[in-house]
Amino acid sequence: MKLHMRYFLLFIATAFFADTAMAQTTKWKEMHKVKRKETLFGIARDNGITVDELIEANPEMKQPDYKLKKGDYIFIPYPKANSTPLATHNDTLTASSKGGEQKRGKSDIRNRAIKVGIMLPLHDINGDGRRMVEYYRGVLMACDSLKQNGISVDIHAWNVPEYADIKKTLKDENAEKCDLIIGPLYSTQVKALSEFATKHDIKVLIPFSINAPEIESNNHLFQVYQDDNEYNEAVIARFLEKFSGYHTVFIDCNDTTSKKGIFTFGLRRRMEAMGRNYSITNLKSSEAYFAKAFSKDLPNIVILNTGRSPELNIAFAKINNLTMNTPSLSISMFGYTEWMMYTKYNLDNFYKYNVYIPAAFYTNPLSAKTARIEQKYRWNFHEDMIQALPRFAITGFDQAYYFIKGLHLYGEKFNGARGMVGYTPIQTPLHFERICNGGYQNRSILFVHYSPGHKVETINF
Repeated sequence: MKLHMRYFLLFIATAFFADTAMAQTTKWKEMHKVKRKETLFGIARDNGITVDELIEANPEMKQPDYKLKKGDYIFIPYPKANSTPLATHNDTLTASSKGGEQKRGKSDIRNRAIKVGIMLPLHDINGDGRRMVEYYRGVLMACDSLKQNGISVDIHAWNVPEYADIKKTLKDENAEKCDLIIGPLYSTQVKALSEFATKHDIKVLIPFSINAPEIESNNHLFQVYQDDNEYNEAVIARFLEKFSGYHTVFIDCNDTTSKKGIFTFGLRRRMEAMGRNYSITNLKSSEAYFAKAFSKDLPNIVILNTGRSPELNIAFAKINNLTMNTPSLSISMFGYTEWMMYTKYNLDNFYKYNVYIPAAFYTNPLSAKTARIEQKYRWNFHEDMIQALPRFAITGFDQAYYFIKGLHLYGEKFNGARGMVGYTPIQTPLHFERICNGGYQNRSILFVHYSPGHKVETINF
């Protein structure tokens, strides 16, 4: 596994050291001059000691603003007789954050360090691995924040790529000691992990969209993302509730590749069943025919049957022309999650036309929280987050913080229900509901609203 180890293992080292002090009689083995790109983890490993021992020998490392710099001199202690040097096995990483002596076994999770396992592709071979490394870094940052609030966490992370046999990973003795396992990324690995979780009474958080029929029968499973059909039905229900007094205009965009018909056809069927009127027009329609689709008496809510940018730009152009000729028209637009990627070019139109975007996540680039976590990420890992939606490090932070705090507060009774944790997410809202007699699925939905007053708000359902 070729991870960017020098980046995130430095964070592990500084964020998760033990509180037990070394004896004052310790003698130093040598002084070490720090070389370029060296990390605490690497120095400890090369000298056969633990990161804890290295930090205890150099108390300044405990300062929150400490940075390991080229040219610094640090003490290298002799290893303790009972210490275990850092493992160099490429498929297993270990980090621990301990408040006092950790209890063993399945004692009350509220009174001890919470044991978390990460089973995701942690490598730099392809996009999946790089995204999951960033997600994992977000988990570590959440653990660091929780530690500052007195919540202790032990983490074990395993690289579980797409074609790995997860059963081999589960043979590691540390796996069965977990209270929570985050993973897997791939559907083929769910069944074995599901059975393992039942056998050892472990909660499993499946962090990304995945086919997991086991959730219907296994109450140990928590799935963050909803099935497309279920998500569309939920968005339709919220749309009908939010825009009950509006006239709906569907615009056919002639995009044969679009899959948005699942939503638009479903919405039209529901409106017909309710006796609610709507109209249909086309991007290629004449100005006169296009204008006939809009109501002059009711506010209009416009829906395209594609999420693509070129068609959206044409729609804005036609609506701009329409409102110039008939300025009294009231027009709002209802879009798709992809539209968030177009804010760089269409933000003014989003504000002008009162755009609503349904989503399972939203990152406000202008918020202080977003700026803070981006800065901390850059400081800890010496690079920026991947430019993607969602932001994977923030996803990892939100999910880990929510679950670990929930386990700390409620122990085994934690089920992720709305209001249990009291955590305001940076990006990904979470509240879980029981599926049949099985596991739990996140039911949270956002409408991201760009108002004409040049404000962005999120409406949580």
